[in-house]
Amino acid sequence: MPSQRFAPPSEVPGLAARRIAADIVDGVLHKHRTLDDQLDGSGAHPGLKTLADRDRALMRRLVATVLRRLGTLGHVLSRLLDKGIPSEAPRAQSALLIGAAQILWMDVPDHAAVDLSVRLVQSDRRAARYAGLVNAVLRRCAREGQALVEEVAGKSLDLPPWLLARWSAHYGEATARDMALALGHEPSLDLTVKSDAEQWASRLHGETLPTGTVRMLLHGAVTMLPGFAEGQWWVQDAAAALPARLFGDIKGKSIADLCAAPGGKTAQLALSGAQVTAIDRSPARVARLRENLTRLSLQAETVVADAVEWAGPADGFDGILIDAPCTSTGTIRRHPDVSWLRQESDIAAMTALQQRLLKKSASLLKPGGTLVYCTCSLEPEEGEQAVAALLAAEPALRRVPIEASEVAGLDEIITAAGDLRTLPSHLPNADPKLGGLDGFYAARLVKS
Repeated sequence: MPSQRFAPPSEVPGLAARRIAADIVDGVLHKHRTLDDQLDGSGAHPGLKTLADRDRALMRRLVATVLRRLGTLGHVLSRLLDKGIPSEAPRAQSALLIGAAQILWMDVPDHAAVDLSVRLVQSDRRAARYAGLVNAVLRRCAREGQALVEEVAGKSLDLPPWLLARWSAHYGEATARDMALALGHEPSLDLTVKSDAEQWASRLHGETLPTGTVRMLLHGAVTMLPGFAEGQWWVQDAAAALPARLFGDIKGKSIADLCAAPGGKTAQLALSGAQVTAIDRSPARVARLRENLTRLSLQAETVVADAVEWAGPADGFDGILIDAPCTSTGTIRRHPDVSWLRQESDIAAMTALQQRLLKKSASLLKPGGTLVYCTCSLEPEEGEQAVAALLAAEPALRRVPIEASEVAGLDEIITAAGDLRTLPSHLPNADPKLGGLDGFYAARLVKS
């Protein structure tokens, strides 16, 4: 990382957060690095260590807003620039995107958004000559930008065309537009609590969803919230909390959680009294899973292994949960980088892996055992079609339809075949930040 991108002690307040945000946006758009890689773990941006919590939160909001609104930002800036965004100076591009995002969608004074974006380019050798351009364009954005945003309202520019076309074909154009609209809003924080959801909703100033998840708007670090240190809850999207519940009563039963990290579903299964074996191929992710279980005071056997190659016990399992690796298009509301990192060609590789995992799971399942397959993808190849292919290849398996009563009476999330399918536009709320779900698919199969 170039040394001039680190903040000296006397730097203008807020500039360090914007500099790191610009680096991370550049990492996603030009180096194809995920947000998770750049924000956590060994590959995290080194400048994050010096950021105060407030600046860290600002940096995350800046990055998420740019990626969530990237298509609309591109439209606005293309109308304000005669020759397009300078491609030879990535810092000029990221400064324009970050400045415009603040002006159009964030509670930042226009003059501060402009000034700090200009300082960003001035501190970069390749981009410094564009300081005047950035200043002029962002001042125009403050005057004309909102009208340009309204000009394309409803056109779903913030989804890649290939993804919008797929969703329109599979779910219908109206539903696809509703999904795209839901993805434009910063999501709430969802928590799975060990017990007494109403009490925790009250303590955390949130609300209890029909499914029992506690939903709240986050202000500050998760680790500082009441109940975190005591292990009373864990972060888990309301949709992601549903598949583990489809086993019914599992007290004392042996359940394998394949591809288990970071462990939200493992925790649910353990809390329900199952004897859980959690398998994941990544040592680092399994280490994190163990840390989470320790905090939650829950027990599970953990195994570092490729689930497809893992032998498993000779007598098999009463139940198997597969949260399979997928394109993750259902998680865009929480991971907006997915929109710009995934390609349609990725789907085929994922479906091949999913089929291998499904066949392996069928061999690990006891007669009479239950298999719950789920993905956080909105693509039918990774959901409905994957299960159809498995049922055609494995006559010993049959689908057991999910009843609405098992998912808090939410009929709209049950498909005609009896599978679970949540969409970003489900569970709407007058406050868009408190509405929506991750896109999830789940099917329940039983071995004869």
